[in-house]
Amino acid sequence: MSRRRRHSRYKPDTELNITAFMNLMVVLVPFLLLMAVFTRLTVIELALPGPLTDAEPPEDPPIELELVIRENRIDIQDRGSALLGEYPRVDGKDDFKPVIEKLRQVKSQFPEIVTASILAEDDVPYDRIVQVMEVMRSYNTEGEEGIIQEELFPEISLGKATVLDLPEGAREIVQPYDTSEASQ
Repeated sequence: MSRRRRHSRYKPDTELNITAFMNLMVVLVPFLLLMAVFTRLTVIELALPGPLTDAEPPEDPPIELELVIRENRIDIQDRGSALLGEYPRVDGKDDFKPVIEKLRQVKSQFPEIVTASILAEDDVPYDRIVQVMEVMRSYNTEGEEGIIQEELFPEISLGKATVLDLPEGAREIVQPYDTSEASQ
């Protein structure tokens, strides 16, 4: 019986050994902080149509500028009336220098116009749309104080372009709709 009493009295001291866990945390926390990707959120402001009012209807602008992003080119046009320029992609990349020059030319002819529309086909990547938006908003010029950012068309609306099913080598011809023929 004396043996039983000894065993019942003997209780080993048990401590929780968390040294290995603490070592893991010391290594893991800095590693996770260093490997975390901190993203920069950029907001692009778009002009949305306002509510309709009973006030005077606004005058039609002299030009309704549209920049159509197609799979293999960028078209600059006046909505429904004329194709102002066609700029093909070179080696799968857009050359924005002639596009900027055309937009500067349009801005110099119509300095009061600040709105424009971007129409993109379904398969156009988002990054390409954002690049075109940046080109339409402003351009950089060198001045006496250094590089100056000049405004082009800061109020941009987005839309969907109609997909053209043209045979290879054929060109789109944009013609205005003549209302006099439709009424006859």
